[in-house]
Amino acid sequence: MSLKITLGEMRAAGARAVLVYCRACGHGTRLDADRWPDDVRLSDLEPRFTCKACGARGADVRPDYSGGQRDGGTIYRR
Repeated sequence: MSLKITLGEMRAAGARAVLVYCRACGHGTRLDADRWPDDVRLSDLEPRFTCKACGARGADVRPDYSGGQRDGGTIYRR
């Protein structure tokens, strides 16, 4: 399920990062969302990711409301 909110709406709700999960294998990571402007929708980011673990294109992108409490290694490339 794609979220149809913008990064600006996400930031206004208190999230500053996104969680990115591979649709094929489930690997995921946390990324700082400051690299993208406020008008970008989370759903617009989903096809831009390629999993470093399995090579699949596309991902589920969710707001991270944890305030940075998660550990995360980079497993995606843009």
